[in-house]
Amino acid sequence: MTILQKIRKKKENEKSLLGLKLGLCLHITKETSVLVMVLKSLGAEIAICSANPLSVQNDIAAFLSSEGARVFAWRGETKEEYNECIRSVLNYHPDIITDDGSDLHVAAHNAKAKGVRGGTEETTSGVMRLKALESKKQLSYPIIAVNNAFTKFLFDNRYGTGQSTIDGVIRSTGLFLAGKQVIVCGYGWVGKGVAVRAKGMGAIVTITEIDPIKALEAHMDGFDVKRLSNVAATGDIFITCTGQTHVIRREHFLKMKNNSILANAGHFDVEIDIRYLQSQDSSPTTIRPNVESYNVLNKRVFLLCKGRVVNLVGAEGHPSEVMDLSFANQLLSILDVSKNYLKMDNTVYDVPTRIDSTVANYALDAMNIEIDTMTDEQRKYINNLD
Repeated sequence: MTILQKIRKKKENEKSLLGLKLGLCLHITKETSVLVMVLKSLGAEIAICSANPLSVQNDIAAFLSSEGARVFAWRGETKEEYNECIRSVLNYHPDIITDDGSDLHVAAHNAKAKGVRGGTEETTSGVMRLKALESKKQLSYPIIAVNNAFTKFLFDNRYGTGQSTIDGVIRSTGLFLAGKQVIVCGYGWVGKGVAVRAKGMGAIVTITEIDPIKALEAHMDGFDVKRLSNVAATGDIFITCTGQTHVIRREHFLKMKNNSILANAGHFDVEIDIRYLQSQDSSPTTIRPNVESYNVLNKRVFLLCKGRVVNLVGAEGHPSEVMDLSFANQLLSILDVSKNYLKMDNTVYDVPTRIDSTVANYALDAMNIEIDTMTDEQRKYINNLD
């Protein structure tokens, strides 16, 4: 992860985070371990829990613990254990909170945690939750929405999640995608990435949307755009990418053909109505790891990864090169909050443009890509337009 290492080399002597406690709620993967070690090298003390009970890589959790981080995470946590791990991080009294999905942020607000100077948030779903708190004037500290950096949503959400979601589906099922009818629910940055990668592997891709602009964009990008109820009977694989609840529900299950496959790329396990599936079959059959078969009206419906993030549960999440961009934004945003929190309002901020551009330049440098710069004549011209 070259970008993080470049920032580490530049900032390490400053010890900008010395004496600060950071509370992290992230997917505990090898990429996250790099971010944690860089934060430690800048002087921070770390307490970390997982952003998903099924995404923890236990060997990484053990490694981070051996390196002095306080780790409250293991793969396969129950809901109660997951919440207890979040409380354990809060009991560490973090100065700054870095989250992926905002479970830790929301818990901090519910507990009226004191001493939190600010935070960052990694995901679309998490930013939506924080915006809701902000709209109710309940946000109690400033937060930088790392998800909203161009170098995050353009590359992590689109390219990273696009590739890793298809990877998760294939690893979980062993299926051949060419010729399959793949229904992608949602055409945001994640949906765009999933759709184009599925199409690139020969799948016949249809998009479902509620946003007229995104629906039009999907159509102009060459995809069929239809109502989910109209394609439920023909789809082979359904992938939700919306951040919304019960996108696929009873009315759709009833129309699905035998052996339909359901996967979720969104952060929370709410996009597929799992409770309905369980009401029809309380003892689903595990076909292979991460594949459960539910009987619904005498037909089989396969649910991948218990409806949780398929790229992290069924595979390994994003490639390191992609997370390098996202975690560089996290790192620089954490440094920005630690320096400027007293000047910030209790609101959700976008990543400053200077940070976004810095990350992009680091990435280009890591890829040995050179770009042009404006000449003095061009700079004068652009600055003097009437």
